[in-house]
Formats: sequence, C-alpha cells, structure tokens
Amino acid sequence: MDLVRGSWNVLNQVVGAVALVLLSPVILAVALWIRAADGKGVLFVQDRAGRDGEPFRMLKFRSMVHDSVAMSAKLGMADPFGLLRDDPRITRCGRILRRTSLDELPQLINVMRGQMNLVGPRPDVLPQVANYSAQDARRLEVKPGITGWAQVNGRDDIDWPQRFILDRWYIDHWSPLLDLKIIWMTFAGLNRGEPPVHVDTLNIERAVGDSTEDLSRAA
Repeated sequence: MDLVRGSWNVLNQVVGAVALVLLSPVILAVALWIRAADGKGVLFVQDRAGRDGEPFRMLKFRSMVHDSVAMSAKLGMADPFGLLRDDPRITRCGRILRRTSLDELPQLINVMRGQMNLVGPRPDVLPQVANYSAQDARRLEVKPGITGWAQVNGRDDIDWPQRFILDRWYIDHWSPLLDLKIIWMTFAGLNRGEPPVHVDTLNIERAVGDSTEDLSRAA
C-alpha cells in the first residue's frame, strides 16, 4: 500500500502541474478580476499544517477584505478562523469564488510542489492543530488535499468532531478509486452554493482550555 500511495502522490504532482498549465488562462483571468475589483493582494497566503504537521505556505485567491483578522475582532468573533452567515469580511467577487471553489485554484501550485494532493483532509491552521487530540492528529498522517471526504459530505455545514471522524474514515479506507470518487463528487457539487455556516465552538473551547492550563503551570 505504501508503494501505491507513493506512486499516487507522484501522479498527483504531475496532474497538478498539467492542470496548472491548462487552467492558466482561468487563473490569470481570476487574478485580474480580483485586482480590478478589490485592489492589490490577489493571493491569500497562510501557514498550514501538512503531512505529519509540517508547516507549509498554502495559496488561495483572496476572497476576504485585507483586514479580515482585525475585522473579526470588531465583530466580536472568538474564533478569527471561523465564518459568519452573510459574512461582511467576504468580498463581492469572493462570494462567487467561494461558491464555485475557484479560490482554491492556486493550490495546484502546492500540489505540484508536493505539499498537498488533489484529495485529502483540508489543511488546518497551525494554532488549531496545536490543540489536536491524538485521534484528531490522525488526519495529519497523509498529505492534505484541495478537496476531501469531509468536503463532499457536508463542508462547512458539519462541525469539527464530525470532520475528524470523516477524515479518519478516509485515511482508513483510502484507495485511488476513493480519491477519484471524491474528485467526481467535488465537480458534481460545484456552483451549488455554500452550505449554511455551522457555528462550531470546539477550537475556541480547546484554545481557552489550553490557555488556562498554561496559566496554571506558570503559577
């Protein structure tokens, strides 16, 4: 199985490179659209956790305002990485990019670099990964993906505990055929609109608990 997975990872890099070339006109058009509609800063670059928790710089087309983190604080959000219904931080073109998943296209560069695969658990932000339990961390056993089993089975409409369960199921049942099925389901679900935002407090509670523990140790 390790040989199959290794070969599949290499194939992902090749497919990512080919897709990047074939979709370059679309990528250029989207970049110019964002630049014209919302100014500089076409790409959103953020450190995410890759396989075995190894940090890498994930690329996306920017779909939020420049000061989205500061705006999160003004909106009273305990989790700056969360979303709101009718989120005011999302730009006009960003709503279309998210609905069509065009904002994910720059991640083909991450796939070509071998940092991601086309399919896998979505890469999480480092502060949240720091609060993973041992079971949660199983999603780091494989490369993260542009799409995944949790994405085609609920996306933002399911909470994090359910996402962890779905990611573990994917890892335990992985095969090239399963990846192809997920890719097909991803394309079949494009432009259906984003699901209702699910307010999930798991990461907030863990962060608060971790801070409390650090304070008790300091005392």
